[in-house]
Amino acid sequence: MIRWIFLDLDDTILDFGQAEDEAIRKTFSFLGIPPTDETVARYSAINKAQWEALERGELTREEVQVRRFEILFRELGSAASPEEARDYYMLALSREHGFMPFGKELLDALYGRYKLYIASNGTLSVQTPRIADSGVGRYFDGIFISEQLGAVKPQKEFFDACFAAIPDFSPREAVILGDSLSSDILGGIRAGIRTCWFNPQGKAGREDIRPDAEIRELPAFLSLLEDWENA
Repeated sequence: MIRWIFLDLDDTILDFGQAEDEAIRKTFSFLGIPPTDETVARYSAINKAQWEALERGELTREEVQVRRFEILFRELGSAASPEEARDYYMLALSREHGFMPFGKELLDALYGRYKLYIASNGTLSVQTPRIADSGVGRYFDGIFISEQLGAVKPQKEFFDACFAAIPDFSPREAVILGDSLSSDILGGIRAGIRTCWFNPQGKAGREDIRPDAEIRELPAFLSLLEDWENA
């Protein structure tokens, strides 16, 4: 039986890829840097690598927020301020909140049947307005953002803090749904809960991180829950 569901926010419920693209193009334009597709793609790759370093405990959140721009601007030969870029980008990002395909429909289907919780590694000042403006906050019994908890997914401490805040919680009756093997799925495995990898692009898996289930479209999660209920 599943009673508690942890949902990653970015690229699971809300479309972070689209939000990032819009916000970084606005930031580059503000700084006088041509927002070409190549430059945007390079930023995205650098940003992803920095967040993965954060997950491994190699960087702090504050270092990630500046370092991604330092690296990019050094490659571009730009004299733009990484700190100014950070501030403008985070404000722009906080205003973007489009849904993933079937993201809202999934919440509608789960709401009232399960206890739902956001489990996000995002920055508090960015995620709070996105959650409010998108209207998703009303679906959730709790919102767990790593910056508040003092730990990031996949650290077990992140999930320990979540579990401690939920009355009568049992890991055996919980699942996490997320798009990241290295944070959502590995974190769920370490925490002893079921895991479902949302993999819409059909990315290759990893031998060292094996989710309990994998789906390509969000509606499939509902069928999976039914299968687990009837098993």
